[in-house]
Amino acid sequence: MTGLAHPDIDEIVLSDVLAALGDETRLAIVATLARNEHAAMTCSQFLEFGSKTALSYHFAKLREAGLISVRPEGTRRLISLRRADLDQRFPGLLDSLIACHAASPAGAEP
Repeated sequence: MTGLAHPDIDEIVLSDVLAALGDETRLAIVATLARNEHAAMTCSQFLEFGSKTALSYHFAKLREAGLISVRPEGTRRLISLRRADLDQRFPGLLDSLIACHAASPAGAEP
């Protein structure tokens, strides 16, 4: 596909999804992607969540768990939420987790 490993929909495991989203930064990244689903985002749009090195680590964990798709385009990497796959595999889970995050003090918008 892109040289980056992305699990097929039937390979997305609930325990991996929950483990990936157990980190507050990764949950915030997913919530941001959910708010901006109309277009893929670039890595630089997430710098508020940490350094480039830390973000690379978080994106890898999210991609390996099947939560995001990372697609190289030139020198950029486009990141998008795999909502359709996640909703098919675990109906309602993503919306519930994002809603819980938004309701928490850490997820409140400034």
